[in-house]
Amino acid sequence: MAVIVITKENFKSEVLQSDKPVLVDFWATWCGPCRMMAPVVESIAEEHPELKVCKVDVDENPELAQMFNVMSIPTLAAFKGGQLTGTAVGYQPKDNVLKLFA
Repeated sequence: MAVIVITKENFKSEVLQSDKPVLVDFWATWCGPCRMMAPVVESIAEEHPELKVCKVDVDENPELAQMFNVMSIPTLAAFKGGQLTGTAVGYQPKDNVLKLFA
């Protein structure tokens, strides 16, 4: 499954109302560690169809970053049933990201 681009307009429907657990990658185009994280996030999207994988550009959607107190990027956030269940900040190996859903 492809990574879904999230904006304030589709956040509620794609993340909070999702019937699947959701991984949200808060990132920015200028962020080196975010670019390092991108292939990990994309491979999770391809290898784990039971998860919905999304990206939020914090420069284009600062209100979403504020809503979840994102102070550093990349920040990965796990949601289940519309609730935030875990976060990780900075570059993470795939296994660490998947542990957010354990």
